Amino acid sequence: MANNSKSQKNDHEKFTEEVGKCEKRKIKARKRKSEDVWFGLGMFGLVGWAVSVPTLIGLAIGIWVDSKWESPISWTLIFLFIGVVLGCLNAWYWVSKERQIIEKDRNNE
Repeated sequence: MANNSKSQKNDHEKFTEEVGKCEKRKIKARKRKSEDVWFGLGMFGLVGWAVSVPTLIGLAIGIWVDSKWESPISWTLIFLFIGVVLGCLNAWYWVSKERQIIEKDRNNE
């Protein structure tokens, strides 16, 4: 009889522990839901700036080079292309970094 009581106590503790874990996950998910909207907008802005700034810098350098030296090729287009490529690589880096953080958080749950 004492053994049965001990078993019931262990089952009750396990059940209580599982309910606690579920509740923590639920609370975390509710917090994350409101943050996801802002996170998405922030990531959208980050990607936009990460691409547009190097593109505009490349464009400015290209226009400056074309105004200083006569050339049969358009340096503006070349530097514009370089700026877009660097901007895309920059955006890819930041998105990959954020993705790793998200995956790490999910694995820790």
